[in-house]
Formats: sequence, structure tokens, C-alpha cells
Amino acid sequence: METKSLSQFKSKLAGGGARSNLFEVNIPAFPSAVFDSWGSGDSQEAGIFSFMCKAAQLPASTVAAIPVPFRGRQLKVAGERTIDDWTITVINDEDFRLRTAFEEWANIMSKLDDNTGVTNPTSYMADAYVHQLGRGAEAFAKNNKGGESAILRSYKMFDIFPNAVSPIELDYSNDGQVEEFTVTFSVQYFSIGDSMESNTSDKNQVSIR
Repeated sequence: METKSLSQFKSKLAGGGARSNLFEVNIPAFPSAVFDSWGSGDSQEAGIFSFMCKAAQLPASTVAAIPVPFRGRQLKVAGERTIDDWTITVINDEDFRLRTAFEEWANIMSKLDDNTGVTNPTSYMADAYVHQLGRGAEAFAKNNKGGESAILRSYKMFDIFPNAVSPIELDYSNDGQVEEFTVTFSVQYFSIGDSMESNTSDKNQVSIR
């Protein structure tokens, strides 16, 4: 086996490696019923969420294996794909604007007092995007002139809805900490884009269903 040098490793680490703290999450349009408590739902409101979303994940899926017995052994063949839940962490501001939005989103599906809610899925589902950003204005950039970050990879989650809104822990000993909470979504499926171009258009995307 050929010995690999540090210089060889450096040459293969394109762009210095993708960074987990360079990302952006967007939910362009919350369900219309949420606007009653959250606001008009215009681009300014969507911008609030993109700043306050502290953490997220690139979505995951699992293809189950089906074992087929054969002469004392098992042949594993591909089974059904399942889409994992998707979780975000949101910073809580003093106006509780986003907290209220997600609580109201959950409430329109199943009210706290009488367990009624909307029944048409289009009334409570929405789409979301998560973008992996680069350190330069384009992928593999040698500098970052202009202060822009390229979109290295985009995922669009289709027809999501929150299945869990976490508590906010209150504690006298939490000095110097800003409140945050998590929201976990059920995801129907997602699509993958490789660049800013593929993000802005559904063409060139690989649909994962």
C-alpha cells in the first residue's frame, strides 16, 4: 500500500472541507392558519426564521434490508425506503414570535382543548429548504472576495409538519444563555440539488421518494 503524505491529503481536501456551521434553513411559507398569530408571512417574516434557526441537519433516509433465506444463509435484498424525521433548533427571542408560530402550527392540527383540527393535509403541510454553504463565493473558491457564500448542496423537504415542539428549560443557574427549543418534523420525501442553479429550479434535481 502506498504511503499517503500530508501534502497529498491537503490536495484532496477540496475547498478546505465543508463546514457544519455554514448553512441556512428556509421555510418560505408557513401554513396560512399560522399567520393569524405569527404575522403576514411575507419575505421579512421568513427572513426572521432563517436567522433564528441555530441548528439543523441535512436530511437522512434508510433503506431496509429484506432477508431471504437460502440453504441456511440469508440473502439481503433492498426493501422500502423510509424518510427520517428532521429536527431544527431555534433561538427564542423575547417576542416568542417563532415559538408562537410552531405552537400554533401544532394546534391547527390538533387543538389543545378538544383534539379537533384541520383534516386537509394541504392546510397544515409546508415545504422547507436546507442549504449547505461554502466559505467562498463559488465552490472550491481560492478566496472569498465579495463576502458571499456559495450554495454547495441544497435539500428540499416536501410536505413537512411538526410532530414535536420541545420544552424550554427554565433554570436560575443558566446565566448568560439565550433560550432555544427544537422542532421535529415529519417529512414525506426530499430532493437534492448540487448548486445554487439546481436549488432555484426543480430541474437537474434528483427526487428522492
